Parts: sequence; C-alpha cells; structure tokens
Amino acid sequence: MTINMQQSRKIDSASKPVRELLSQKYSIEYYQREYKWQTKQVAELIDDLATKFMENYDPVHERSAVAEYSHYFLGSIIISDKGGCRFIIDGQQRLTTLTLLLIFLQHKLQDQDKEQATQLSELIFSLKFGKYSFNLDIDERDACMKALYDGNDIVDQDPVESVANIVGRYSDIDEYFPKELHDSALPYFVDWLIENVHLVEITAYSDGDAYTIFETMNDRGLSLTPADMLKGYLLTNINDADERNDAEKSWKKHIGALQKLGKDEDADGIKSWLRSQYANSIRERKRDAAPQDFDLIGTEFHRWVRDHKEDLKLKESTDFALFINRNFAFYAYWYERLRSAADTLTKGLECIYFNAEHNFTLQYPVLLSPLQVDDDPKTILRKLKVTASYLDILIYRRIWNFRTTDYSTMQYAMFLVMRDIRRKEPEELVKLLRQRLDEETETFSTNDGFRLHGMNGRQIHRLLARMTDFVETRSGLPSRYTEYAKRGGKTAYEIEHIWADHPDRHENEFSNPSDFVEYRNHIGGLLLLPKSINASYGDMPYEEKLEHYNRDNLLASSLGEKAYSHNPGFLQFRDQSGLLFIPHSEFKKDDLDARQHLYRQLAEHIWSADRLESEASFDKRN
Repeated sequence: MTINMQQSRKIDSASKPVRELLSQKYSIEYYQREYKWQTKQVAELIDDLATKFMENYDPVHERSAVAEYSHYFLGSIIISDKGGCRFIIDGQQRLTTLTLLLIFLQHKLQDQDKEQATQLSELIFSLKFGKYSFNLDIDERDACMKALYDGNDIVDQDPVESVANIVGRYSDIDEYFPKELHDSALPYFVDWLIENVHLVEITAYSDGDAYTIFETMNDRGLSLTPADMLKGYLLTNINDADERNDAEKSWKKHIGALQKLGKDEDADGIKSWLRSQYANSIRERKRDAAPQDFDLIGTEFHRWVRDHKEDLKLKESTDFALFINRNFAFYAYWYERLRSAADTLTKGLECIYFNAEHNFTLQYPVLLSPLQVDDDPKTILRKLKVTASYLDILIYRRIWNFRTTDYSTMQYAMFLVMRDIRRKEPEELVKLLRQRLDEETETFSTNDGFRLHGMNGRQIHRLLARMTDFVETRSGLPSRYTEYAKRGGKTAYEIEHIWADHPDRHENEFSNPSDFVEYRNHIGGLLLLPKSINASYGDMPYEEKLEHYNRDNLLASSLGEKAYSHNPGFLQFRDQSGLLFIPHSEFKKDDLDARQHLYRQLAEHIWSADRLESEASFDKRN
C-alpha cells in the first residue's frame, strides 16, 4: 500500500514475512544504536512463537503442510529510506532479536538440514562486491555477531551496552528455546518462522516523515491497554459516584506503583493476580487445543474478567467496587513487594531474589496463590517464605539433574501448584509442597555426575555462589553472595577449575584426554575466584594453587590445612552439619570424587525439603 503525503512525498506500507524482511539490508542512526532488550522480552517472544506454532504442528504432517499453518503478527517496524539506504527508526529490538534467533537456529540445523541452514544464513548476512556484511549492518556489533555466528567465544572483556545485551540475549535464547522443538519439529518451526511470521514494514522517504509516523503511533492516549480496558469495565459497573471515585483513585495509585517497576509491569501484576486466584484451567500443549483460563488471562485479561464475572462474583455495584478496592489493591501491593524482593536481596525473602536470578517469572502467580485478603502480615510472610523456598529447592534439583526451568517447560506444573495451594494456611501449605517434593523422582542423589557443560555456566556460577556463601555465613562470617554471584566487570567472580587444562598431568588416571576433560568439569572440581586472580594462576599445578586458595573464600580455602586451624566457626559448622570437609594436600581423581560427594551433601543441606517447616515457623524465632 502507498500513501501519498504531499506531491512527491509518500509512505509505503506492506506486511512482510521474516524471510522477505530480513533479506534486506538495514542500518541504524548512531544516536539510537543501543540494543536494550532483557531476558523477560526474549523469553516472552520465544514462548509466544512456540505456543502459536504448537497449536498447528503435528509430527505426522509433511513439511509442505506448514504453508497452511496459522500466521503470527509480530508488530510493525518504521523505516526511513534515504537514497536506497534503509535506516530503522522503530523496530530494531525485534529485528536484532530475530537475527539472534536465526543464528541460534542456523547452528541447530547444521546436523539436521544443511540446506535449510544455508537458507537462514542468507537472512543473517549477505555478500556484496565481494564483502560479507550482516543484514543488520552496525559496525560496533560486527565482531560480536560474527563470533556468535561462527560459534566462538566473545573476546571483548569490556563490551558496550548493546554487545553485552546481545551476548546475554543469545544465551537466553539458548536457555529458553523449548526442548520439544529441538529435534524433528525444528525444520517445521523454522519454515513457519520465516514464512508465516509477519511484520508490517512502514517506509517513509525522509527522516521527518518517519519520525512523525513513529510519534503518531506511540502518542499516549490514542490506544487503550488491556489494563485501561479492565479499569473502564470495572468502573462502569459501579453506580455510586463516590464509590466510583474512590475505586478510581485506588486503581490509579496501585497501577502507578506497578508502572514505576518497569514497562508492562502493570499488566504483569494483573495477570499474576488473576492467574493466582482464579485460573482453573490451562490449554493442553497439543494441536487444536483451545486456550483456557491461564492462557486467556495472559493474552486478554480484560475480556476474561468480563466473560467470567459470575465466577468472580461480580453482580452488584458494590461487588465491582470491592474487586478494585479490596482484591486488586491487596494483590497489586504484594506483587509490588515481590518484584522489589526480586530486584534487591531482602532479608527474609532471599529466595524470591534467587528465583528471579533464574528469570523464573512464573514464581509471581505461584507466590500470590496462597495469600488471602484477610491474612495478617506475619502470615503472609510465612506463606511467601515457604512457597519461595519450595521453588528454590525445585529449581536447583532440576538444575542438578540437567533439567530445564524455562517458562514453557514449567508452565503446566506451576499452574497445578498455584491451583492446589490457592488460599491455603501455612501448615497445609507446607504439607502440600513437602508432599510434592517428596514425590519428585529426581533429587541431588540421582545424579552423581553433575558437571559444567556448554549450556549451564550461569547456573553453575550461581550454585557455587550459594554454596560458598552458605559455608561462610554458617561459619559466622557476613554474607557476600551478591559479590560472588557477579559475573561481569572488573570485580566479577569466575568459575575456577581446580585441575588446570593439562591432561598430561593425569595420564596415570585417564587413558583418554577427553575423559579427563569431562571429569575436570565435575562440580567437585570447581570453585569461584575473583576474575583478576583466576586469570593469574589458573594454569598452575594444584600444589601451587593451594597456597592461593588459602587466602580466598572459605569454600576454596577448605581444600588446605590452614582452614582447619584457628577457625572455630568453620569447625563448629562442619561438626554440627556432618558435612565431610577434609583438607587435600594433593588433588587426584579420588580427591575430586570426595569433593564431588561433599558438594552433593552440601546441596542436600542447603536445598533440603526440611526447610519448608522451618520457614513456616520463622515468625516464632524473630
């Protein structure tokens, strides 16, 4: 479609599939080059795409059947075409993320369908005048994008914001891309993504026109959000003017507080509230399955409330007023508290912070589920501690057993949990969640070979940070968790391999160097050390490293004799816990095995199901 503006000025608009859109070259003006998407946006995009695809996919289909699958609209982008050079005015976040997803998929297809992998390559970069360049042509990102495409490590130790975010979001794609799409479904998904996912490309032929379009489309007040529409529906049904004014003030107060948390947090808070208290069904993950309560609340909660007003007991004018002043106000306030605890380590609510570090956004409706409007603050905190601890234990059990914790994998299980624990008292809450943990078949004892591999580096880092901090705080030292968990910058901590990467030093224990490499990555052979220190002696033999370990954190120094002398707090912790801490004058295979057993014991101690009972009674200790 072409829109004439003034004589020779025009605006073109067309819906284009990803394949056509990313076959073109784009640039970005220097003043708006930052890529800012965070994990939340990437996880939501992947989940939306996977969910829409799975509504149609059936393993018995031929590849050609994908052409008949439903289409998905991913929004619009605005382009300023200046003499054939196409500059992105709005939409670079989505186009950058799509490019990262294509790079990820291209790697996955190498062993399955090299022809399709080559097809994706043409959407990532192109050849012109003998020179390869990325289709999103931004100089400062080239080295990073090339490293990701080639499967190499990023060498930039102090990257600019966009590069750091690109690396982080590519890692998120690796973590959140559903496992169910990794194998036979993958070529089908790729076909659907590039042919059936569309964006509207709006092209102007001057910067002025392009920015006028951008400002018009984003002008405040022209489009109502689902939160606005829910507010309008509820207020319209309150007949008394004074009650309506009071309800509107309450709504504005809490919506304003949620909006201060970040983009879309008002909608996320409403979704978490409604799902936690009212969702009784969820869509089955199969073709042609219809969306249910949980899903509809996630996409159109304003319509869901209207359609379920009888279930919500919204009959009289006063019911609507109470729904805002009492229910919404209560759960919005506590959602705000949860999000605050997720961003800042808060005494008594530490597990909410830990769960958020795994980007486990499903925790919010689960945490709100047992809460009741009439609960006193102590009861609420007891419930939150129990539920957050349950999630913390569950997440680390899954990590230890190489199981994913991504949104799509955990969504159904968390729906069942929130439905079962809804409005339960602390004692019953403990009983239900403890029963769930006891019924789990995978615990820390079911995987003796837990180790570092190519996809769990961040998880291993956080686990070691928790272990290190636990040993120190239980030995009477102050907590340094946030210090140990830091992965970027000059004060970052890194994973240290106790064995240097020298198979020849262990030839008498491993007949094959590859066996040594795998064993070296076992959790028992790992520590956390400051980045600056780790680089300086990571290659030393163990006996030389040991002297340096003695001067570092307690988990590292526990390898040497000095930690067991003049350290009454640590010795008391060891004796009371029964953990098998012993010094190691050398570090052979048997020593690593002993350390592996110690770490497993330590994990069982930190993430014990017995914590639920103690968390339920925490107020009696304070």
